[in-house]
Amino acid sequence: MRNENYYYFVASLFPVSYGDEPPMSSEEFRRLCYHHLSEDDADLIRYCYFDPKLAVNTDVSTGSEFIDNFLLRERNLILNLAFFRAGKLGRQAPIDEPPYDVPRTVAMGKAAFEMDDPLEAEIYIDKGRWLSLDNAMDVNYFGVNNIYSYLLKLQLLERRQVFDAIKGAAEYQQLYDTILDEYNSKFKEAI
Repeated sequence: MRNENYYYFVASLFPVSYGDEPPMSSEEFRRLCYHHLSEDDADLIRYCYFDPKLAVNTDVSTGSEFIDNFLLRERNLILNLAFFRAGKLGRQAPIDEPPYDVPRTVAMGKAAFEMDDPLEAEIYIDKGRWLSLDNAMDVNYFGVNNIYSYLLKLQLLERRQVFDAIKGAAEYQQLYDTILDEYNSKFKEAI
Protein backbone atom coordinates (compact mmCIF):
# COMPACT_ATOMS: atom_id res chain seq x y z
CA MET A 1 0.00 0.00 0.00
CA ARG A 2 1.21 3.47 -0.85
CA ASN A 3 1.98 6.02 1.78
CA GLU A 4 0.02 8.90 0.31
CA ASN A 5 -0.49 12.25 2.03
CA TYR A 6 -3.79 14.09 2.01
CA TYR A 7 -2.67 17.59 2.98
CA TYR A 8 -5.72 19.58 1.93
CA PHE A 9 -8.25 17.02 3.14
CA VAL A 10 -6.72 16.62 6.62
CA ALA A 11 -6.13 20.38 6.98
CA SER A 12 -9.83 20.99 6.28
CA LEU A 13 -11.04 18.77 9.16
CA PHE A 14 -12.42 20.36 12.32
CA PRO A 15 -10.64 19.23 15.49
CA VAL A 16 -12.79 16.98 17.70
CA SER A 17 -12.70 15.91 21.34
CA TYR A 18 -14.75 13.23 23.06
CA GLY A 19 -18.11 14.68 24.05
CA ASP A 20 -18.14 17.30 21.27
CA GLU A 21 -21.03 17.57 18.87
CA PRO A 22 -19.85 15.99 15.60
CA PRO A 23 -19.03 18.65 12.97
CA MET A 24 -20.61 16.34 10.36
CA SER A 25 -22.12 12.87 10.25
CA SER A 26 -19.87 9.88 9.81
CA GLU A 27 -21.74 9.00 6.60
CA GLU A 28 -21.15 12.48 5.23
CA PHE A 29 -17.45 12.15 6.04
CA ARG A 30 -17.39 8.67 4.52
CA ARG A 31 -18.66 10.16 1.22
CA LEU A 32 -15.94 12.80 1.38
CA CYS A 33 -13.36 10.05 1.86
CA TYR A 34 -14.49 8.29 -1.30
CA HIS A 35 -14.09 11.58 -3.13
CA HIS A 36 -10.67 12.59 -1.70
CA LEU A 37 -8.80 9.33 -1.07
CA SER A 38 -7.03 7.12 -3.55
CA GLU A 39 -9.03 4.08 -4.63
CA ASP A 40 -6.92 1.73 -2.49
CA ASP A 41 -7.22 3.88 0.63
CA ALA A 42 -10.95 4.50 0.07
CA ASP A 43 -11.54 0.77 -0.32
CA LEU A 44 -10.47 0.24 3.30
CA ILE A 45 -13.16 2.63 4.60
CA ARG A 46 -15.51 -0.38 4.62
CA TYR A 47 -13.65 -1.68 7.69
CA CYS A 48 -13.97 1.58 9.65
CA TYR A 49 -17.12 0.73 11.61
CA PHE A 50 -17.80 -0.13 15.22
CA ASP A 51 -19.65 -3.26 14.17
CA PRO A 52 -19.33 -6.42 16.28
CA LYS A 53 -19.92 -8.78 13.32
CA LEU A 54 -17.32 -7.01 11.20
CA ALA A 55 -14.73 -7.11 13.98
CA VAL A 56 -15.31 -10.75 14.91
CA ASN A 57 -15.53 -12.03 11.33
CA THR A 58 -12.58 -10.10 9.87
CA ASP A 59 -9.59 -12.15 10.88
CA VAL A 60 -7.45 -11.70 7.76
CA SER A 61 -5.17 -8.77 7.07
CA THR A 62 -6.84 -5.83 5.36
CA GLY A 63 -3.52 -4.51 4.11
CA SER A 64 -3.57 -1.69 6.68
CA GLU A 65 -1.78 -2.18 9.99
CA PHE A 66 -3.89 0.60 11.52
CA ILE A 67 -7.19 -1.05 10.53
CA ASP A 68 -5.95 -4.54 11.43
CA ASN A 69 -5.06 -3.29 14.93
CA PHE A 70 -8.40 -1.48 15.26
CA LEU A 71 -10.28 -4.68 14.32
CA LEU A 72 -8.12 -6.74 16.71
CA ARG A 73 -8.90 -4.38 19.61
CA GLU A 74 -12.62 -4.50 18.81
CA ARG A 75 -12.60 -8.31 18.43
CA ASN A 76 -10.86 -8.65 21.82
CA LEU A 77 -13.30 -6.29 23.49
CA ILE A 78 -16.41 -7.93 22.01
CA LEU A 79 -15.34 -11.51 22.72
CA ASN A 80 -14.29 -10.68 26.27
CA LEU A 81 -17.59 -8.92 26.99
CA ALA A 82 -19.50 -11.88 25.51
CA PHE A 83 -17.47 -14.26 27.70
CA PHE A 84 -18.12 -12.20 30.87
CA ARG A 85 -21.86 -11.83 30.11
CA ALA A 86 -22.30 -15.54 29.44
CA GLY A 87 -20.64 -16.35 32.76
CA LYS A 88 -22.87 -13.93 34.63
CA LEU A 89 -26.00 -15.34 33.00
CA GLY A 90 -24.91 -18.95 33.52
CA ARG A 91 -24.90 -19.62 29.78
CA GLN A 92 -22.42 -21.26 27.48
CA ALA A 93 -19.88 -18.68 26.30
CA PRO A 94 -19.42 -18.33 22.54
CA ILE A 95 -15.72 -19.08 23.09
CA ASP A 96 -13.90 -21.39 25.49
CA GLU A 97 -11.56 -18.69 26.69
CA PRO A 98 -11.48 -14.97 25.94
CA PRO A 99 -8.60 -13.63 23.84
CA TYR A 100 -5.79 -11.77 25.58
CA ASP A 101 -4.07 -10.33 22.48
CA VAL A 102 -4.61 -6.74 23.61
CA PRO A 103 -4.30 -6.62 27.43
CA ARG A 104 -5.49 -2.99 27.70
CA THR A 105 -8.69 -3.85 25.84
CA VAL A 106 -9.27 -6.92 28.01
CA ALA A 107 -8.90 -4.80 31.17
CA MET A 108 -11.22 -2.14 29.74
CA GLY A 109 -13.88 -4.77 28.97
CA LYS A 110 -13.63 -6.30 32.44
CA ALA A 111 -13.85 -2.90 34.16
CA ALA A 112 -16.87 -1.90 32.06
CA PHE A 113 -18.57 -5.25 32.72
CA GLU A 114 -18.23 -4.74 36.48
CA MET A 115 -19.96 -1.32 36.38
CA ASP A 116 -23.53 -1.21 37.70
CA ASP A 117 -24.78 1.46 35.28
CA PRO A 118 -24.87 0.15 31.67
CA LEU A 119 -24.81 3.67 30.22
CA GLU A 120 -21.71 4.57 32.21
CA ALA A 121 -20.10 1.32 31.08
CA GLU A 122 -20.77 2.19 27.43
CA ILE A 123 -19.32 5.67 27.90
CA TYR A 124 -16.29 4.17 29.63
CA ILE A 125 -15.75 1.79 26.71
CA ASP A 126 -16.11 4.57 24.15
CA LYS A 127 -13.64 6.78 26.02
CA GLY A 128 -11.22 3.85 25.95
CA ARG A 129 -11.81 3.44 22.23
CA TRP A 130 -11.13 7.15 21.73
CA LEU A 131 -7.89 6.91 23.70
CA SER A 132 -6.82 3.90 21.63
CA LEU A 133 -7.45 5.88 18.45
CA ASP A 134 -5.41 8.78 19.84
CA ASN A 135 -2.58 6.42 20.76
CA ALA A 136 -2.63 4.89 17.27
CA MET A 137 -2.39 8.26 15.54
CA ASP A 138 0.15 8.19 12.78
CA VAL A 139 3.22 10.41 13.10
CA ASN A 140 2.46 11.34 9.51
CA TYR A 141 -0.29 13.80 10.40
CA PHE A 142 -1.53 14.01 6.81
CA GLY A 143 -1.56 10.24 6.25
CA VAL A 144 -4.59 8.06 5.69
CA ASN A 145 -4.52 6.47 9.16
CA ASN A 146 -5.47 9.79 10.71
CA ILE A 147 -8.39 9.99 8.28
CA TYR A 148 -9.54 6.51 9.30
CA SER A 149 -9.19 7.54 12.95
CA TYR A 150 -11.25 10.70 12.34
CA LEU A 151 -14.04 8.64 10.78
CA LEU A 152 -14.11 6.29 13.76
CA LYS A 153 -14.11 9.24 16.16
CA LEU A 154 -17.11 10.74 14.37
CA GLN A 155 -18.95 7.47 14.99
CA LEU A 156 -18.09 7.65 18.69
CA LEU A 157 -19.38 11.23 18.85
CA GLU A 158 -22.63 10.10 17.21
CA ARG A 159 -22.96 7.30 19.76
CA ARG A 160 -22.35 9.81 22.56
CA GLN A 161 -25.22 11.95 21.27
CA VAL A 162 -27.53 8.92 21.47
CA PHE A 163 -26.31 8.23 25.01
CA ASP A 164 -27.02 11.84 25.99
CA ALA A 165 -30.55 11.55 24.56
CA ILE A 166 -31.13 8.30 26.50
CA LYS A 167 -29.81 9.84 29.70
CA GLY A 168 -31.93 12.96 29.15
CA ALA A 169 -35.06 10.87 28.61
CA ALA A 170 -34.34 8.88 31.77
CA GLU A 171 -33.81 12.07 33.79
CA TYR A 172 -37.02 13.54 32.36
CA GLN A 173 -38.95 10.37 33.30
CA GLN A 174 -37.51 10.47 36.81
CA LEU A 175 -38.47 14.13 37.24
CA TYR A 176 -41.94 13.46 35.82
CA ASP A 177 -42.43 10.52 38.19
CA THR A 178 -41.35 12.65 41.17
CA ILE A 179 -43.82 15.41 40.25
CA LEU A 180 -46.57 12.84 39.72
CA ASP A 181 -45.83 11.20 43.08
CA GLU A 182 -45.98 14.59 44.85
CA TYR A 183 -49.24 15.42 43.10
CA ASN A 184 -50.75 12.03 44.02
CA SER A 185 -49.71 12.33 47.67
CA LYS A 186 -51.19 15.88 47.90
CA PHE A 187 -54.37 14.66 46.17
CA LYS A 188 -54.70 11.81 48.69
CA GLU A 189 -54.19 14.27 51.59
CA ALA A 190 -56.95 16.49 50.22
CA ILE A 191 -59.45 13.60 50.22
